[in-house]
Formats: sequence, structure tokens, C-alpha cells
Amino acid sequence: MSLRAATSFLAIAIALAFVPPAAAETASPEGAKVYFISPKDGDEISGPLTVKFGLSGMGVAPAGIEKPKTGHHHLLIDVDKVDMDNPLPADEHHKHFGGGQTETTITLPAGKHTLQLILGDHNHVPHKPPVMSDKITVTVK
Repeated sequence: MSLRAATSFLAIAIALAFVPPAAAETASPEGAKVYFISPKDGDEISGPLTVKFGLSGMGVAPAGIEKPKTGHHHLLIDVDKVDMDNPLPADEHHKHFGGGQTETTITLPAGKHTLQLILGDHNHVPHKPPVMSDKITVTVK
């Protein structure tokens, strides 16, 4: 092997050594469901909106706590696509409830909005298969 080929090989090997490992998949139990207690699909609201999360077939555990058959809630606001293989982002469209919260109050601008719940594992990664609610629509007056 030439010196140039050996150097290239070594550079690739070093680069690969620093690639973070893919997040391990966390299984969800069969039949697990996350859903909205409130609001209901089609609700028209004014002012702050209290969102209550429901969960069956699993328990709630705070982020960072690795415990089988548990997860924590994430509220997706006006999100069309979710990356199911990586941690959910934390921004104005992806609200994290890593403390184990089961409800929140949010303020949305006037207009139609979609809401969806998804359970994340201890690392904020969706379970396999994902535990995700139906998407609902609310209208803010």
C-alpha cells in the first residue's frame, strides 16, 4: 500500500471513530396509545389553550430516565413531518415535557393549527413503533 493510500485509509478510520453511534431503538409495547383528553378535534378557542395528554399501555417517566414501557410527552404544533430516528427538536413547533408533565397551557396566534402528541424515550427519540396521536385541528379566534 502506498503512503498516500495508507494516509487516506488512516484519515477515514479516524473520522469514523468520531461519528456518534446511532440512538438505540426503544420498543413500545403493543397497543400503547397517546391521545388528547382536551382539546377535541375541531374545537374553536380564544385565549390560552389548556392541552391535556392521555396515555394508555405505557407509563410516564422524565427524560433521562431509562425505564421499560415508559416515555415522556412531546406536543407537535403545525408539524407536517417527524424524524422518527433522531431526538425530537425543541422549538416553537416541538414542545418537550421531559419532566413528566401531562398537561400544558399554550397561546397560539389566530387561525387554524394542527396539534399532535408523540411519546419520546429517555433521549427524546420516538419509540419503535412510534406512539403517536391522531393529528387534531383547532381554530383560534
